[in-house]
Order: sequence, then structure tokens, then C-alpha cells
Amino acid sequence: MKRVKTGTIYILLLIFATGVSYATVETIESFEILGHLLGLAEPAPPEIIDNMVVFTASSSLRRVGIAFADEGFARVHWFRPLMVSQDPLERIRRGRAGAHRDSGIAFHIHEIPDGVTQIEYRLIINGLWTTDPSNPNTRRDGISGSTMSVISVPPRPQVHHPLRGQPDGLHFVFRGPPGETVTVAGSFNNWDPFMYELREGPPGTYSIHIPLPPGRYQYVFFHRGERFLDPYNPVWVFSREGKVASEIVVY
Repeated sequence: MKRVKTGTIYILLLIFATGVSYATVETIESFEILGHLLGLAEPAPPEIIDNMVVFTASSSLRRVGIAFADEGFARVHWFRPLMVSQDPLERIRRGRAGAHRDSGIAFHIHEIPDGVTQIEYRLIINGLWTTDPSNPNTRRDGISGSTMSVISVPPRPQVHHPLRGQPDGLHFVFRGPPGETVTVAGSFNNWDPFMYELREGPPGTYSIHIPLPPGRYQYVFFHRGERFLDPYNPVWVFSREGKVASEIVVY
């Protein structure tokens, strides 16, 4: 349930001596974003997926960064090369010690701020400021004279979650692959993992509204036999059974 929570939530970054942060396929939390990246043979124009924008560049470049106008171009977000699992036979033939190989794609995932209809940005490629070569849409700033790349953001439907839910209960939302079975359980139903099944719509988005009186509740999602915390909700505790659970208060 979240923006882009769909897969295993392992955050594993490989930091090499070059100071460049690499990401493996296991670190990508969204199946949609991972599928997009793995389907690229070369850098592509920015792609809007859910509430994220995926920027890509060739990992053969020494270093690529991106800065945004709404941050005053004061912060540079560095792209990370995507490492994919390497075939064991290839490792033996080529004598490679690592379990992953460079996919050829470097990327940055940018969360779209609420209410934004346009994203303006510039890239830093090998130390030089430039527009995005994969994005033909640009705008010249009349004050600074610099040219920025531009992305138009289409209107997005409002997705509710417990922190923005209705006052008479909790509105649960879970993001995952389409056609799955997702349930939610918690202290409000004695942790029964079968009682409340979320309904899918649109594809990959599962939701349910459970009327509840005011009180403090702990809960988790169940998907493919595994427990998932609510990434929308930063508050988590240990339940009486000693397991980690998300916690929310209904007023």
C-alpha cells in the first residue's frame, strides 16, 4: 500500500571504490519501474509511472546528475547504474567474481510533488550542465538565460491511504501486480488474514474502507503469503506477538 510499494522491500546499495552508488534489481520496489528499466536497450525519454518520473542515461558516462527548478537547482541527484543478475555460466567463462553485471542503464527516480503540473530540470553530464538529450521539450528562462528541460505532468487521481483517509475508519490502499489477492489484518479483527480482502481497481491498485470507531490500531497487509508494512505510514511498532506492524490512530 503505497505510492510504489509492490515488491520486496530490500534496500541494498553497492558502494564501489569509485564513489558511485549502484542499484541491483532487488532494490527496485516497483514492478512497473523495474520492468520499464529492464526493457530499455538505451536511454529513453523520461517516463511517468504512478507518482514517479524515471530518468535514464547511459551507464558508460562517467557521472550523471539531475537538478530541479523547484529546488532552485541547489541539490544534485546522482544517477545510479542498474546492476542485473549475471548468469553463473557467464561468470565462470569470463572469470568474473561479481554476481551482477552492468545493465548499461543509469537512472534516477523522482517523486512528483503534489499539485505539480510541470517539472523543469537540468542534467550534469561529466561535469557539464546541459539539457536532457532524450527530452526534446525545453524552455528558456528569460532571467538567467539558461535552457531547461521540461516535463508536463498530467492530472493524477487522488489515492487515499490511512494518513488521509475518511474520519469514520481506515481506507487501505496497496500497490502490486494486477490480478493478485491482497488482504489486510490487524488488531481490529484479531489478525485474521482472510476476513478483509482488498478490491482491485484500477489494475494493480487494491483498496478497502473499513469503518472503525476512534482508537489506536495496528495492521499489516498479506500478499503472496508474506506480511507487508504500510509504506504510506512511517509509524510502526511491535505487536503483542513480537512482530512488526504499522500503527495508526482513528480520531
